[in-house]
Amino acid sequence: MTARPALSLVSLVPSVVALMLLVPLAGCTSDPSQGYASGALYSNKFRSVSVPLFKNDATDRAVQFQLGDALVKEFEQMTPYKVMSEGRADTVLRGTITRVDMSMVSQSLGTGLPEEMAFAVTVDFEWLDMKTGKPLVSRSGFKSTAVFVASLPNKQPIDLARFAVAQQMARDIVASLQGDW
Repeated sequence: MTARPALSLVSLVPSVVALMLLVPLAGCTSDPSQGYASGALYSNKFRSVSVPLFKNDATDRAVQFQLGDALVKEFEQMTPYKVMSEGRADTVLRGTITRVDMSMVSQSLGTGLPEEMAFAVTVDFEWLDMKTGKPLVSRSGFKSTAVFVASLPNKQPIDLARFAVAQQMARDIVASLQGDW
């Protein structure tokens, strides 16, 4: 009777490592509609985007500039697209700020004055393919809100809420451009 050589721990290491690398991928698919996807979040068909200032139909003018700045930064940080001028870009993101609202969230029991205020911005936007002129993504009534403390002792400036809304809106808009490529 011949003796079998014993399996050493060293000979098992490559098999265990390979199994550990493959198991997480077992649930992934290249088709996002079929579950978890391992593909790209953004289309590799495009390389650049133009982000002109959104039109502003609301009375608050400062939010337009803060949103434009936040969108450019979000594209540069979170997508593979380079931000360029409209004449040189593969795509363009155009939009309109349709509403800017403030509403009271809570009020002081002692004075009846507002304590917390909600600052909300609503936009309509389209992401267009510059070659075909067709929209890749189109949304209406896209809304983002931030809360700020309007009363003493904190008395936060409205600029804080405006900045927070612009940042959140930019994150949400850019995230909505991910798709089933």
